[in-house]
Amino acid sequence: MKLKIKSLKFSAGRPVAILDLKTANQLNVHLDDRVLIQKGKKQIISIIDIAKSLLEDDEIAVSQEVLEELNAKERDKVFVTPTFSPKSLEFIYKKLNCTPLNEEELKRIINDIVKNALTEAEIAYFVSSIYKCGMSIKEIEFLIKAIINSGKTLKLKGKVADKHSIGGIAGNRTTPIVVSICSSAGLIMPKTSSRAITSAAGTADVIESVAKVEFSIPELHKILKKTNACIVWGGSLGLAPADDKLIQVERLLNLDPEPQLLASILAKKISVGSKYILIDLPYGKSAKISRKQGLELKRKFELIAKNFNLTLKCVLTDGSHPIGRGVGPILEIRDIISILKQEKSRPLDLEKKSILLSGLLLELAGKAKKGEGKKLALKILQSGQAFKKFNEIIKAQGGHLNNLQPGKFSEEIKAGRTGKLIEIDNKRINFLARILGSPADKGAGIYIHKNKNSRIKKAGVLFTFYAESKEKLEQAINLYKKMIVFKIK
Repeated sequence: MKLKIKSLKFSAGRPVAILDLKTANQLNVHLDDRVLIQKGKKQIISIIDIAKSLLEDDEIAVSQEVLEELNAKERDKVFVTPTFSPKSLEFIYKKLNCTPLNEEELKRIINDIVKNALTEAEIAYFVSSIYKCGMSIKEIEFLIKAIINSGKTLKLKGKVADKHSIGGIAGNRTTPIVVSICSSAGLIMPKTSSRAITSAAGTADVIESVAKVEFSIPELHKILKKTNACIVWGGSLGLAPADDKLIQVERLLNLDPEPQLLASILAKKISVGSKYILIDLPYGKSAKISRKQGLELKRKFELIAKNFNLTLKCVLTDGSHPIGRGVGPILEIRDIISILKQEKSRPLDLEKKSILLSGLLLELAGKAKKGEGKKLALKILQSGQAFKKFNEIIKAQGGHLNNLQPGKFSEEIKAGRTGKLIEIDNKRINFLARILGSPADKGAGIYIHKNKNSRIKKAGVLFTFYAESKEKLEQAINLYKKMIVFKIK
């Protein structure tokens, strides 16, 4: 059927088309069915929504994603035809029954995710099947290949290195510090980061508070030529695009299945051309994983990496409590700057971990002898080279380090008694920071005044909550009162 585009100027985060009920009936399509929309040689699969009295029966309203893909505008004519459930849906049902998938089946699923041939609900079934049934090492390797081949790759010269954390720990913003130190030592660091999945902020969310994080591949090459490094959001580059769609669904489900975690991290590292990779595996009571799970992840990461000819090392770190003081984009970037500038009030736990990780990566890539990496990392940090490099990266990404003010509404959380702070719950700190508005509200979050094992006086300030609205602040305070966020002995 030939229809005329009506632009309602909306973005849905995925291709969506709206039809009048009468037109939908003529096409024999229903709510959430798929249609193929064609303009010239370009085409896209879109999910259908249905409206009454919004459109004429010869019109179709489409989201911005459809307009961009088809290079279309208001009143352009397109051909719309029903398209039915893809073959890959059968493979998803197969995986839901815990039957292993072969390389071709996983390739079909990933390609259909990229082409928008699968709905969010169907992708959620796939994520859930991985969570429920797990995957063999061979399946994970097939998934990695499929994700890599779903998008573009970078071809870079020199020693290309990367560091990644599986996340989940409040604060813990080591990546910008590690990138600044290691690129100062001559490593190429094309750091593509995710936005938050289960934590209060991802590295991309944090850097976005001071610089752009969305770039094209040619723009990325220019940044790397200037600075040897970048800290950007991977979702804008077309590198492993299937993974970004999977992450969106994982965020909605609040799931991060282990096989997908392995595939996601390694596919993205391979896509940017990294050969030297350090993986941080924080474990502990309120972390994503236990020590036992960490050791098993380490085994799998190192086994799979060997099959892809990567030089990879995993390090298990203490994730039983938050690291650093800030939880939320601006609060975390302030921690990073205080360490890079070597301010007296800097969070030493975050500095210590950043030096450890930097040292290990420098040794892994041959920039320091075994056992000498931490010494070199500390020298670069204390000399001011790392801060200079961080400034270069932020400037190259169109940013600056001015006006880093937290949310305008705040509330101090005080201790009810004197004692020793023996526990701070990562998951609840992250949850409360999100209620306060992080990461969308860059100034929102939690400042942690006292670390684990600190002595606390009655009425002493433990945390400060920050929000950009009174309503979010009040909501977080009310939820906090119903939770056990910390323990004093």
